[in-house]
Amino acid sequence: MKKLDYYVLDVFTDQRFKGNQLSVVYIEDELNLSQYHDISREFGYSETSFVSYSEKEGVFKVRSFTPAKFEVAGAGHNLLGAVCLALLKKWDIFKNQQGRPWVLIKDTPIPLKVTEESGLPYVAMKQRPSKIINKVPVNLLTEALGLKTTDFDLNGWDINIVQTEVPHLMVPVKDLGTLKNAVSNKPILKGLSEKFDFEGCYLFTVNGIENNYLAETRFFNPGIGIDEDPATGTAAGPLAGYLETLGYIKKNRDYKILQGKYIEHPSTICVNVANDGIWVSGSSAIVMEGQLYL
Repeated sequence: MKKLDYYVLDVFTDQRFKGNQLSVVYIEDELNLSQYHDISREFGYSETSFVSYSEKEGVFKVRSFTPAKFEVAGAGHNLLGAVCLALLKKWDIFKNQQGRPWVLIKDTPIPLKVTEESGLPYVAMKQRPSKIINKVPVNLLTEALGLKTTDFDLNGWDINIVQTEVPHLMVPVKDLGTLKNAVSNKPILKGLSEKFDFEGCYLFTVNGIENNYLAETRFFNPGIGIDEDPATGTAAGPLAGYLETLGYIKKNRDYKILQGKYIEHPSTICVNVANDGIWVSGSSAIVMEGQLYL
């Protein structure tokens, strides 16, 4: 019987029992695909990350899976929590690197910035510059989200698919009340994601926002088994890039996005649009650790 160390973290927060829950499993060697799927389903969180350190490549490696057997790439909470865990446990994951630190998610290198605040690591992950891929007509989303056509009227902004690492649908809604009242119709939303080739649906508003947040958001991704996600770094980056393209925010400034409020796991995602990419950052807190058996 083989034992593997595991950890559970709350990500995009500096407090336990908030943020986005992530299970992280340390592995010495690659598992077979069915083992990745079984372990991810056993934890049941939106994603489980499997981490290892390659002495040969001199890099910390991460693979992430959902309970629905979908492998997740990109710089989101699955990567942030894994890196924060390594730093909290004082694993020397950057020992053989020169210059800016980086890690590997699946097969993609992700540049990082690492700082510390109040004894916790704060990690910024660099995503690619955002690009607008396509529009989705508003009338197709009314039934998918339980809203009226007028609920999507926010500054005249379009409903666009935007991508940095992963294509997500940016859905502006008019105010906080509308954001709260949205209800995901999973079959319809999944059908739209397949038809228009995007992953998740990122509802947001900038009206009535308090506590210096840029926007408040909600994220639905039934296509990979996520009913509602408390924090989604791979969607926050595209949102920041989209708002910068619209002229609503400026480059090289720090902004905060609030997500997860309506499922009682409020998360703070920090974003900064640079000329050559988008930085998405936050911290994490360890909640549990133990061993699992294969």
